[in-house]
Amino acid sequence: MKSRVAKIFRSVRQIKWISIGVPLFILGVILLFLTLNNVHTKTYDIKRFNTAKETIRSPITIENENETERKTREAVQAVEDRYTISDEITAQRLHYIDEIFEAITTLEKKEWQKDTKKSDMPINHQEKLQQLKQILSPEIKEQINDSVFSYLIELDEKDRKRGKEIVIKSVKDVLTSGVRMENKERATSEVRSSIKYTDLDEEYKKNLTRIAEFAIVENSFFDYDKTMEAQKEAASNVDPVIIRAGEIIVREGQTITNEIYEELKLVGLLSEERNFYPIIGLSLLLMMIVSIIGYEIYRLDKKSQLNKGTFISVLLIILLIASLMKVISSFTTSTNELYYIVPVATGALLIKLLINERLAVVLASTIAILGSIIFNGEIPGSLNIQAGIYFFFSQMAAIIFLMNVKDRLTIIKSGIGMSFVNVITVILFIFLSFEKYTLSDVFLQSGYAVASAFLSAVFTIGLLPFFETGLGILSDIKLLQLSNPNHPLLKKLLTEAPGTYHHSIMVANLSETACEAIGVNGLLARVGAYYHDIGKTVRPHYFIENQLAIQNPHDFIDPRESAKIIIAHPYDGVDMLKKYKMPKEIIDIAEQHHGTTLLKYFYFKEKERDDQVIESDFRYPGPKPQTKETAIVSICDSVEAAVRSLKEPTEEKIEDIVASIINDRLTDGQFDECSITFKELKIAQRAICDTLKGIFHSRIQYPIKEKA
Repeated sequence: MKSRVAKIFRSVRQIKWISIGVPLFILGVILLFLTLNNVHTKTYDIKRFNTAKETIRSPITIENENETERKTREAVQAVEDRYTISDEITAQRLHYIDEIFEAITTLEKKEWQKDTKKSDMPINHQEKLQQLKQILSPEIKEQINDSVFSYLIELDEKDRKRGKEIVIKSVKDVLTSGVRMENKERATSEVRSSIKYTDLDEEYKKNLTRIAEFAIVENSFFDYDKTMEAQKEAASNVDPVIIRAGEIIVREGQTITNEIYEELKLVGLLSEERNFYPIIGLSLLLMMIVSIIGYEIYRLDKKSQLNKGTFISVLLIILLIASLMKVISSFTTSTNELYYIVPVATGALLIKLLINERLAVVLASTIAILGSIIFNGEIPGSLNIQAGIYFFFSQMAAIIFLMNVKDRLTIIKSGIGMSFVNVITVILFIFLSFEKYTLSDVFLQSGYAVASAFLSAVFTIGLLPFFETGLGILSDIKLLQLSNPNHPLLKKLLTEAPGTYHHSIMVANLSETACEAIGVNGLLARVGAYYHDIGKTVRPHYFIENQLAIQNPHDFIDPRESAKIIIAHPYDGVDMLKKYKMPKEIIDIAEQHHGTTLLKYFYFKEKERDDQVIESDFRYPGPKPQTKETAIVSICDSVEAAVRSLKEPTEEKIEDIVASIINDRLTDGQFDECSITFKELKIAQRAICDTLKGIFHSRIQYPIKEKA
């Protein structure tokens, strides 16, 4: 039997998770189609040398390696060969020139070394030439004609000195610049020109030119290491050729050249193959997002907070916000930044109002990620982080500022806080950017941010009734509306069963305190307690709290009849609540607050007359409490009535009564079908006792003035 029950339970759980998993899968597929064109690029069937039918932009940012390599090759080829100038050769050639002039000057000072045998005879020109050649270097003698030496010997000291300065300066300038084999003729020509335009006589110029030609030799040699280093430096200075996302590759009407064709091929606009991988990445991202949503749905189910309306609301809100972002993204460009105006906080406000704050925070994060994809400018591989951050802070501001909800005006107030956070976020982006913004841009984008907050509040107010009524979700705002004393049912209860009305108010106070102590919805318990005994208005005088200055009708009727009247009041209340289209949660509290408890007074009264009485005839038909809130209301209902019946309530009596009622409900199995724990019952018991002690505290007996 146990194994059969276990199998049934497992099959029920499987069916439940299928009913959750399939819609989540469908949600993921819809989100995939919404964001597909943000990662999938259009491809073109283009031939070389045809004319482009439209302007085509690059969908991605990528390096054109072939073009970078070509520019690098050109830069290396443009580097001139590096040469090293030999300072030794330069000094040697200048020294040769200096040697010629210094040798003549030295011999003149020694009076050309007269021969002792012929000391009285003057030395002739030929002997001077021979003496000069004896002291000159062999290379000079071999390469310079004797006529040059003969001419220099005949010059006076002053002219030789001036000629020496001219030729040394001319040769030094050329050699210092470097003389290579291929430019030796040009260097020689420069020296000739330099000497030619001096004011010396022509014969002197000719002889100096011969000396200069002798001195000019190759002194600059190819340096392999320096050349390679220069080429490497030139290659490193070449910037990579980057094709930026959004950059125009070809304009409409332009011819498709080989270069353009290769760029189109490089960015993947000619092949469908590259588009496959971004789709896989997007699918993985959406799978993680849907998994997070699925986990939160699982937590709601585990806490018995999940129902059909809640689940549908989560799916609809996600699709609504995603669709809204997609529509606005189609009008967004890199210049107008329209994502600032998206009322993305609508989803966070609705989720917090309809379900809980934790789920609102989680969905805010996932929607921010979706927004960064949708507003990526349809550039595969990129995310608009700025849009994602803006969406996240906008939604978090909505969640934080939406507190102490009393009416729909609270949503508008939270919109003011959202406006402030949105504007701050826009300004921080402006400050972080290197781009220059005009004052009009700042005001425009800040206006978008304020409009986003205002639209979020307005959309939330407009959509809230749809979710409350259409999907049967009970929000705090709806509960606050139902708690209004001017509600027709509460007015009916006050006028027709005033004792029950005041009893319900007391039960509501106790229930709210106890529920908040254990961390469940205290507002739901309060409002549910207001209406839990509305069925007593059908026959108000049959309930003792309404019997003011009249005899108890139960004294005149059969106990079984009395039991039927008392037992009927929860179900009479259900009929009335349904007639007024009250939320299911309120109806459940009215129907379940007595569970299947026994009407002990009438049961034992009947038992005195009939020993064969059937106990089930005096029990409420149920169902038992299904939620923690209903369990707390059922306890507080009995506790309030019991404590009120005490003539002299003390702290000890209050604690004993509360403990006995809770223990009685436990032993009777009234909490078997709800998830309330022993620890929570203990906490609730303490909270109820503390509240009752505050209500029934001792008072001073005021003295009564004696009659004269």
